[in-house]
Amino acid sequence: MHSISDYSQMIEDGIKGISLPGNPASLYEPVTYMMGMGGKRIRPVLTLIANEMFEGNLNEAIKPALAMEMFHNFTLVHDDIMDRSELRRGNLTVHKKWDQETAILSGDVMLVLAYELLNKTNLEKLPEVLNVFSATAKKVCEGQQLDMTYESTDDVSLDQYIGMIGKKTASLFAGSLKIGALVAGCGAGDAENLYQFGHYAGIAFQIQDDILDAYGKAGQWGKTKGEDIASDKKTFLAVKAFELAQGDILDELKSLAGNKELDRKSKISRTISIFNKLSINGKAEDARDSYFNMALGCLDRIEGREEGKQTLKEIAGTLINRGR
Repeated sequence: MHSISDYSQMIEDGIKGISLPGNPASLYEPVTYMMGMGGKRIRPVLTLIANEMFEGNLNEAIKPALAMEMFHNFTLVHDDIMDRSELRRGNLTVHKKWDQETAILSGDVMLVLAYELLNKTNLEKLPEVLNVFSATAKKVCEGQQLDMTYESTDDVSLDQYIGMIGKKTASLFAGSLKIGALVAGCGAGDAENLYQFGHYAGIAFQIQDDILDAYGKAGQWGKTKGEDIASDKKTFLAVKAFELAQGDILDELKSLAGNKELDRKSKISRTISIFNKLSINGKAEDARDSYFNMALGCLDRIEGREEGKQTLKEIAGTLINRGR
């Protein structure tokens, strides 16, 4: 099998090879800008690893892998609008560099481009791959809607939160893996275990992202520190804090949530202070590690090449250890 850096280079080369219309420039320049920001490219890399794990042909897997990356970036363009984010991967978000209307349309065309790339899948495998892709896309949209709904809801349970990130974040990891395996002709049982590995690893990844929002170094992951807190996002930390807080601490937590008048810096620091009082960081780390171990359990049940399984363990470990 290839190395992770080899897979990443294949994806970068593939992205550079995507031919976009030049007109109207105002529609396609943001696409080039967004796709050129870089990033981990982890989702398409997972597609290639899963394909090679089951003796697949990488030439047949590259277009579906690029489709997953194009779709992922489409969701980020629209997410940044809804979250009113100013930075993405250390760069201005599309709607800040251009405007909101341009970002919406450029995001829309990225979804179309993702389907065009996916349509170049081997015809024999295409129907099943399309089904997985469409189901994944629908879950991501459902998860984003739940994410927005939960912003103005105080009594979100941990089960609801995990369900939300299972759709919004983890389903794309899971779908990327399953598509790569299906293109290789993987059996249904192994494909499902691989999907579940991606699901649990994706949840662990998101919990680590939540931890970094509050406790990571500013600019460490291309986002503004405390952005989720300032925008009242329901993260694992916030949900767990509402679950454990009582008395005066609960009252203060409620007063901070949804408060648009409070200074941003003060809101973030006071919220993190509550997290510290309730030892929320440690509880989040325990949950992250638990989901990671569940992912590894699913991987152990797969009959694919051992080298590929080790590569997936390495990637998953890197993702949940980032920032530590």
